[in-house]
Amino acid sequence: MKIKHTLLALAVAASLASCAAHKAEPTQTAATPATQAVEKNQNLEQRELANGLYEMVINPAGDALYVASALSFKDVQGGVVYKLDPKTLKTIGEAHTDLKNFGAAISPDGSTLYVTNSLDGGISALDTATGKMKTRTLFKERNKEGFPYGAREILLHDGLLYVGGVADPAVIWVVDANTMKLKKRIDNAGKWVTGLHYSAQTQRLYAANGGGEILVINPKTQRIEQRWAPLGVDKALLLNLAEDPETGRLFVTDNSKAKTTLVLDIHTGKVIKQLDTGDTLGVKFNPKRHEIYLSQRESGKVLVLDATSYAVKKQFDLPPHPNSLLLSADGQTLYVTVKQGFNKDHSTKGPDSIVRISLNQ
Repeated sequence: MKIKHTLLALAVAASLASCAAHKAEPTQTAATPATQAVEKNQNLEQRELANGLYEMVINPAGDALYVASALSFKDVQGGVVYKLDPKTLKTIGEAHTDLKNFGAAISPDGSTLYVTNSLDGGISALDTATGKMKTRTLFKERNKEGFPYGAREILLHDGLLYVGGVADPAVIWVVDANTMKLKKRIDNAGKWVTGLHYSAQTQRLYAANGGGEILVINPKTQRIEQRWAPLGVDKALLLNLAEDPETGRLFVTDNSKAKTTLVLDIHTGKVIKQLDTGDTLGVKFNPKRHEIYLSQRESGKVLVLDATSYAVKKQFDLPPHPNSLLLSADGQTLYVTVKQGFNKDHSTKGPDSIVRISLNQ
């Protein structure tokens, strides 16, 4: 059973291009000098931080970068949320949690950080001022082997948290962000909900899944209105989404089955273009610079594309596995988590890194 659970952990971890509640420890300052070393190279800075790094968020004030960490999957319980200086990547705080952390979102006032606890099928709310856990919700669903549905992506919209469940069939949980009470389940969400995006232009929520579908959801009724299969009968495992609101384009990645980036009409789901970008995982659109950013997990690169011609303007070699992407509010800085591979005993080959790329240099 332990082996199966470890394999499940690795599967969920790999998908995050992808218990009783205890309080997190108070925020701690600065890690050891070795983990504070930052490698600088013109417009790129890279720092080894810790095992198991996943998603990132910046607070509204722009002075704190939070990084969700699951730490190691071998003989390590719990995780950490790191608080970094966005300009220097130095640690300014740590919140130690009893469960492992994957996805992340932050409240509009920056007072609450929400993280997904994928292996335990739940979400936690942390007080950003103290690093302590405020409350937690663990979902009841279990798969046929008795394990919780993996709570993967998390999106905050209009006071509600939308949480994608990695299961077959999948579910999207709708949780009140203030009370952390489950308000609604959006069922029949296909195989594995992998990505979530809200469009202010269409006032719809878009969910990608592992069956090659994009679900169009009305957040007022919490119902699926449309199901798009942009690649038809061809196999696809759609992952992350980004939008150009000015042109109505929706960008969708697939790093394993179709190995492409799709450009869709956000109103109809029609394929505008299928980009030959290979194993793309993370995707961000930058309206300030009219650029698209893609992480290629297996190829070890981050691509910068012209958003009109789709030509590659620049690429950054970030081996072995660039994963999650985060764009600063001013559109001039891109953050990347770079992950290490796993050994046969399920330990990692080294600590993961955080990269800060200055786009205006």
